[in-house]
Amino acid sequence: MSSLAVALADGSVVAKRNLIKIKRIPDLLVGTLISPIMFILLFGYVFGGAIEVPGVNYREFLVPGIFAQTVIFGATITGAGLADDMQKGIIERFRSLPMAQSAVLVGRTSSDVVTNVIVTVIMSLTGLVIGWRIRTSVLDAVIGYGLLLLFAYAISWCMALLGLLIRTPEAFNNLTFITIFPITFLTNGFVPIESYPSVLRHIAEWNPVSTLVQSARERFGNVGPGPEPSSWALQHAELYTLGWIVVILAVFVPLATRQYQRAAAR
Repeated sequence: MSSLAVALADGSVVAKRNLIKIKRIPDLLVGTLISPIMFILLFGYVFGGAIEVPGVNYREFLVPGIFAQTVIFGATITGAGLADDMQKGIIERFRSLPMAQSAVLVGRTSSDVVTNVIVTVIMSLTGLVIGWRIRTSVLDAVIGYGLLLLFAYAISWCMALLGLLIRTPEAFNNLTFITIFPITFLTNGFVPIESYPSVLRHIAEWNPVSTLVQSARERFGNVGPGPEPSSWALQHAELYTLGWIVVILAVFVPLATRQYQRAAAR
């Protein structure tokens, strides 16, 4: 077998191990599910009446933003899991096995994708209950979901690097919360971007999470007939988002792999 095939085969075993852990400790998945469902219900019913979006129902406007925020937070499971494994010495056990060096990272990030698929399905059902609808074709919907999962997969490699650097789950969770929370809120995910002050509006327009949300809205048909976005990033949301995905993977895959080799060799 080629080195790539070996890495993928070993990575699938590690991914299976991570998914079995969720099966045996379902609290890990329940905690990930409760937060987005709460956001959908709270924003949809509590704040929805006070937030007006021209040309589109607020709940349809909201749900793609919740999708983006949730899959990004779901990507942090990779870093938390690696930090936990480092703390418990499990990485050293992996080092003693005849497996590819990259298998642990490939398995961790891949299992995050599976977890995010499960969470996205449940969120979609919740969205349908409150009135959200996909108003485009099946192909458009698949592309929309694919962009969400692909962006989250790229973020999971960032989280892998942080998890290997920080090494304790508690510190990792604190750091990711105070960084990802403002990044996902300073977007067009919850309110129209035109409502922001000028400086924050420019930041939000070029925030890749905003273009991810915009891409999902366009693919799901949740965009109203209002004026075209003023920034180039939002006008070419899918292209801009895919560019960020490529850059993140190109930077953080080798960095995370190198840090794993260093950390595991200690």
